[in-house]
Amino acid sequence: MRAIEITRFGPPEVLVETARPVPTPGPGEVLVRVSASGVNRPDVLQRKGGYPPPSGASDLPGLEVAGTLVAGDGDELARVGLKLGDPVCGLVAGGGYAELCAVPVGQCLPAPPGLSMVESAALPETFFTVWSNVFNRAGLKSGETLLVHGGSSGIGVTAIQLGKAFGATVLVTVGSEEKCAACRDLGADQTINYRASDFVAEVMRFTEGRGADVILDMVAGDYVAREIGCLAHDGRIVIIAVLGGAKAGFDAWELLRRRLTITGSTLRPRSAAFKAAIAGELRERVWPLIASGRIRPVIARVFPAAQAAQAHALMESNQHIGKIVLDWTVHEDH
Repeated sequence: MRAIEITRFGPPEVLVETARPVPTPGPGEVLVRVSASGVNRPDVLQRKGGYPPPSGASDLPGLEVAGTLVAGDGDELARVGLKLGDPVCGLVAGGGYAELCAVPVGQCLPAPPGLSMVESAALPETFFTVWSNVFNRAGLKSGETLLVHGGSSGIGVTAIQLGKAFGATVLVTVGSEEKCAACRDLGADQTINYRASDFVAEVMRFTEGRGADVILDMVAGDYVAREIGCLAHDGRIVIIAVLGGAKAGFDAWELLRRRLTITGSTLRPRSAAFKAAIAGELRERVWPLIASGRIRPVIARVFPAAQAAQAHALMESNQHIGKIVLDWTVHEDH
């Protein structure tokens, strides 16, 4: 099968198309013929040598795929409401940049009706991550205020739509007026261009001094202390990446005085059972919203799979709005 491998740690050009053996599904896994693969920040970190795959996972990058079920135990598939030949999307710990991918059966979801394979491939990583962190870990409730950093990213556009769908007021930070407009179109109640305004002051102004109840933080570093300054009493910060640095300093007394919570997680190393539980919640509570069109994937650009290096370059440029996807059904010259 065709696959994209990391030939050495380094810039996007180290991603090269190669031929790999077709993976053999292990116990509890199914084989998916991949039509499209999502591109995510962790793929970039892995390419640079900063985010190795968990033990036992494929060394190939790629955390989400969409395609057709071509092999797997029929009884196991039936337990999750699937059968061979079904169009699906799935979350994996690695191996997504390939024409065939072994996926834990509990991490497969039906491709929502009306969505293309490219659109379906844009769902798993961000929806699993946002649901797990914003709703399960941080406990966002209807009527609360959610602040999302990086509102135009794949995670951001998902968090905006899920937050609004479940009754939250959503504020976002982005780096351009174009991105502000895109986030407003998705339903964001306030957009803050962090290059032009202090997000702490803007959040406090918008909330009339109350602050945000939940902050989804992909930056960390010196943002944490600033976030505490615009967090409501009993507020929660959930950190899912450390693009601004892994070290953070803040006034711990504020945590005590206002009963604040700082938490965080990474999804990739979690157990198959943990991810399967998230998949079940998404299928029950979120997939109907996608099927109805109330929530939609936002695709920034689609590349032929052979152009994975160009896809990574776009990801690192921060110029995109929404998800970047690799298409295995077209070749580079099309």
